[in-house]
Amino acid sequence: MKLVLFGATGHIGGAILDEALARGHDVTAVVRDTTRLAKHHSHLHIVTGDLAHPDTWVAAAKGADAAIASVSARRTGKPDEIVAAAKILLESLSAATVKRFLWVGGAGSLDVAPGVRVLDDPHFPAAWKPEAEAQAKALDLFRASNTDIDWTYISPAALLEDGARTGQYRIGGDTLLTDANGVSRITVPDYAIALLDRLEKRDALRQRITVAY
Repeated sequence: MKLVLFGATGHIGGAILDEALARGHDVTAVVRDTTRLAKHHSHLHIVTGDLAHPDTWVAAAKGADAAIASVSARRTGKPDEIVAAAKILLESLSAATVKRFLWVGGAGSLDVAPGVRVLDDPHFPAAWKPEAEAQAKALDLFRASNTDIDWTYISPAALLEDGARTGQYRIGGDTLLTDANGVSRITVPDYAIALLDRLEKRDALRQRITVAY
C-alpha cells in the first residue's frame, strides 16, 4: 500500500514507519524538519510539510491508500495542537483523495468503570493530563465527524513502553485492557504491529479501539 505518515520523527511514529517499511509498504513521511529523519529506504519518501498547513502536503498525499498520524504535544507544550491536527486531517484528507485514516490515540479516555476514565483517577500524573485531555477531545471530534473518512482511533494500553516485538496483543473497545495481574501494558513495536494489522485487515472502521497484552 501507499501510505502517508505524519509524526514519523517521533518515538511511536518511528516505530510505525519501521513496521510499515518492513511489510513492504511505500511510505511518504511528512515532516517539518527533514534532518530529524535520518533514514534511507527505497520505499521511503520524505516530504517537507507542516500538518497544520495542508497546502504543504496535500499534493504529496494524493494517491495514498491511507494516512497515519502520530501527534504529540510533548515537544511543543501545546496540547491544543492535537485537537487542531485531528480537525485539519479530517477536513483535508478528502482533498488528497485519502479515505482511510488511522490515528495514534491516548489511553486516558479509556473507561475503568462506568463513567470513569483513566484520566479521572486522582493519581493520574498531572504532567500527562493536558495531553490526555486533548486526546479525549480529539476522540470526541472523530465521533462527531460527518466526513466520509474511514478513521480508526487506536488507544494504547496504560503503559506504552519500549520492549520486544512479539506480535502478540489483544483488542478491546472503550474499556482499559489489563492482564491477569491487573497491569495494562504494550510495547511500542507491538502497538505498531496492531495498528498496521488494522490497516491491512481493514477493520475497526469509524471506531475507537484499544490494544494491550
